[in-house]
Amino acid sequence: MNFEAPSSRVKELASAPLPLLSDGSDEAARLRLRRNRIVATALLVAMGGIFVATRMVPEPGFTILLIQSGAEAGMVGGLADWFAVTALFRHPLGLPIPHTAIVPSNKDRIGRTLGRFVERNFLTPEALVIKLRQMEVGRRVAAWLAAPATAPLIARSIGAVLPYLIHSLRNRDLHDFLQRTLGAQLRQTDFAPLITRGIRVLTASGETDILFEHAIEVASRWLKKNRNRIDELVSQHSRWWIPKAIDRRVAAALVNGMLELLDGLRKPSSEASTRFREVIDGLVNELLESSEKRERINGGVQRLLAHPEAQAWLRSVADELAQKTLDDLAQPSSRLQLALAKPISIVAHALATDEVMQRHIDSAAEHLALSLMSWRGEIGSFIADVVRRWDAKMLTDRLELVVGSDLQYIRMNGTLVGACVGCLIFVVSRLLD
Repeated sequence: MNFEAPSSRVKELASAPLPLLSDGSDEAARLRLRRNRIVATALLVAMGGIFVATRMVPEPGFTILLIQSGAEAGMVGGLADWFAVTALFRHPLGLPIPHTAIVPSNKDRIGRTLGRFVERNFLTPEALVIKLRQMEVGRRVAAWLAAPATAPLIARSIGAVLPYLIHSLRNRDLHDFLQRTLGAQLRQTDFAPLITRGIRVLTASGETDILFEHAIEVASRWLKKNRNRIDELVSQHSRWWIPKAIDRRVAAALVNGMLELLDGLRKPSSEASTRFREVIDGLVNELLESSEKRERINGGVQRLLAHPEAQAWLRSVADELAQKTLDDLAQPSSRLQLALAKPISIVAHALATDEVMQRHIDSAAEHLALSLMSWRGEIGSFIADVVRRWDAKMLTDRLELVVGSDLQYIRMNGTLVGACVGCLIFVVSRLLD
């Protein structure tokens, strides 16, 4: 597997296109901005045209002078607001006037301010915990998991990741590391309690009876199948002077007696079955109470695990299992994915009706959110770094697409309000004369 160097990844992120900031497409935002800009400019030009036209009247009366005053004030208001709106994104008329082109000139400071704003107003315990409790994360997670399409989706996701995980585990260095780490851990493990617990589980669940019956069945079949071989063994170990017929009768009696004993062992209430259970209970007690037995078992298990043939067998089993898993996952209808989907679905439906577990999920989400508090500074710095890497011209263009069309209404309102104020001032001045 190839991994990119962190520095190259950072450069790639820095040179990546700036994400869309506006709703919808850029083209629609540009059309809206252009339309509003034309309307605002046309309104300003209309005020200028009215002002010039009224100035050309030879003997203007009250009405003409009123209109002239309104147009003059409208031009002033429109020009002032045009200057203010333009100064946010660029230098008006390309002139390097101080305190203009505010956004591109202060891009880094905007990023730092945005980072601090998010850090101090969003990444707070009060804001996060209250929002998480309103969201009811546990209930939503349970409802999502219980949806019919979720279990197959999770199973497919696990199936997509497993091949990469299996291939990574086949890496020689990782294999050696795991062998050293797990080997040291296994050498310190006490296997006796694990074996004891396993025996007790088998005994309590009745699996030992099934195992015992299966062993009896295998032994019975073997005796019946090897009667002639037993006859030969008895004859080989018998005295030369004993007749063959007696040897065959002895062998037959031996086999029949063993078969009769095995048939008796199949009965749960028989003495042999009772004795078998007593032996198992005694073995469990010895494993729990005898330190010598525990040491012998642990030593035997460790010697078995350290034996080269046992390790080779375990490796072959692991390789075969991994290959079968990869072959299954490569199939269009993977049996492993189907097998994974069923328990996921069962757990999901159980979780959907278990309010206690949902509350545990809510609590876990709150603890996770609170743990983010220690990363507030890093998150704020990350936001500032991302904004700092953005291209100033592109950032300015995108911000103008977002708010520029609305800012044109400031120009329109400034022109109209200025005209109204100009008319009002003219009327008041005439009344005071």
